[in-house]
Amino acid sequence: MGFREEGKWWVSPSNFDKEVTEKFHFPKKIEFLDTTLRDGEQQAGIILTKAEKVAIAKKLDAVGVHRIEAGTPAVLKEDAEAIQEITSLGLNADIYCFVRNMVQDIEQAKACGVDGVVAEIPGSEHLLAKGKKWGVEKAIASAIEATARAHELGLKVLFFPADSSRASMDFLMDTISAIIDGGGHMDSLALVDTFGALSPEGAARRVSQLIERFPDTPIECHFHDDFGLGVASTLAGLAAGASACHVTVSGIGERAGSASLEQTALALEALYGVDTGLDLSKLKDLAKTVEEYSHNPIPPTYPVVGDRIFMWETGMPSSLWENCKKADPLVMLPYRWDLVGNTEPILDLGKKSGKDNLRVWLERYELDVPEDNKGDLLLAVKEKSLKEHRCLNEGEFRELVAAHA
Repeated sequence: MGFREEGKWWVSPSNFDKEVTEKFHFPKKIEFLDTTLRDGEQQAGIILTKAEKVAIAKKLDAVGVHRIEAGTPAVLKEDAEAIQEITSLGLNADIYCFVRNMVQDIEQAKACGVDGVVAEIPGSEHLLAKGKKWGVEKAIASAIEATARAHELGLKVLFFPADSSRASMDFLMDTISAIIDGGGHMDSLALVDTFGALSPEGAARRVSQLIERFPDTPIECHFHDDFGLGVASTLAGLAAGASACHVTVSGIGERAGSASLEQTALALEALYGVDTGLDLSKLKDLAKTVEEYSHNPIPPTYPVVGDRIFMWETGMPSSLWENCKKADPLVMLPYRWDLVGNTEPILDLGKKSGKDNLRVWLERYELDVPEDNKGDLLLAVKEKSLKEHRCLNEGEFRELVAAHA
């Protein structure tokens, strides 16, 4: 894949300069772990029923995510039942659930029929001492016992040291080493940026350090978005060699949310030339489903899946679009709307519009005005838009056309 793929995208050629790409260490395969049903639901006020979780899981699987974190069985009986039902669907994705590093949680996860567990424990010295109020020896012992039990039960273990992005590296690596050396088990290790505190450069550095210290343990990226860098830091971590990214649909999650599934996947494909194996054309439908069930509106200009990202109101870009849309729509777009299942671009009509916007709207509603009146009609459109503080709707436009016929 390159910077220009016909029918897909047209991005900057600088992204693919050798001086840029030779610094990358992307693994041959990147896995997507979607945690919409767990971390996404942890956004305050989002409540998903069992039926809704099952429906979302089916659509996540249709997109092609490799692992689905289906929830936390200890939260509520219905959550455990939802996980059990998802595991019974025979999906292509592996199904994980979120647990504390406690044997009882591990055994409950096994009863739910999952393939693996995301085994959480505070991963920074300050969160462990001041938040959990545990000593490090107790945490290590608990992690050893729980992860060993998970391995004994045939569960894959993704070890999840919360706030490990802010831990001192010596503390983090020594603690993980003590767990492994003590008989604990982890199939992979997450670098967990619980509070969105990593810069992309910091993410790359910390991933590299973990890979160097634990070369036989795949490193995964779980990054939040408190500084608006969740996706950027995730991409940096993957470029440094991390094997998996943790994402949520439309970036929902605690506080400012998590790395967005849609943005991460499309950026990997179009900006980095990495084949994700995901069906990008199903992203919009998936996002709308999660929006409906979560009652969490997607901002209209949200990248990739927003309802209004393929629209123009201003005269100049509207005219440019009209001139090139049939010959080559990517002249005016970084990626095609249908690549991600979004809607075809349209022209809006408002204060900043020009003659092509007016012409398109007249054609759309099969209306006509004398040529000499079109200038006055456009001025009336602008004034009406200014008065209403928005673009016009069909009814308002018809009234203005009737007044200038």
